[in-house]
Amino acid sequence: MAKILIVDDDLDVVEVGRVILEGEGYQVVTANNREDGMAAVKAENPNLILLDVMMEREDDGFVMAQDLRRAGNNTPIIMMTNVSKVFGRQFGADSEMVPVNEFVEKPVDPQTLKALVKKHLA
Repeated sequence: MAKILIVDDDLDVVEVGRVILEGEGYQVVTANNREDGMAAVKAENPNLILLDVMMEREDDGFVMAQDLRRAGNNTPIIMMTNVSKVFGRQFGADSEMVPVNEFVEKPVDPQTLKALVKKHLA
């Protein structure tokens, strides 16, 4: 069974994600900030990370993804955020600033979430 780490400070997003993904048979672990997320990556060794951008700081998700990649961690990361709505700019995955596998706007509907998770765990 694949293990998925959800890192988001919005407890509703975390709980909805947990319910959807556990319903698909995945093991779900969570963290609510970048520091706890980094610790969870080390302790839990997830197969996939769902990561928010804006947590305690506006760029926590970007920084976490960058730190993971610099450390050689290649775990697939799906970045879920509404940062484009907040800042009025479009962001997307790239190898330096946003080193993630997928970048999607919140809210993510359940079918899309399931499809993205399945795609990146394949």
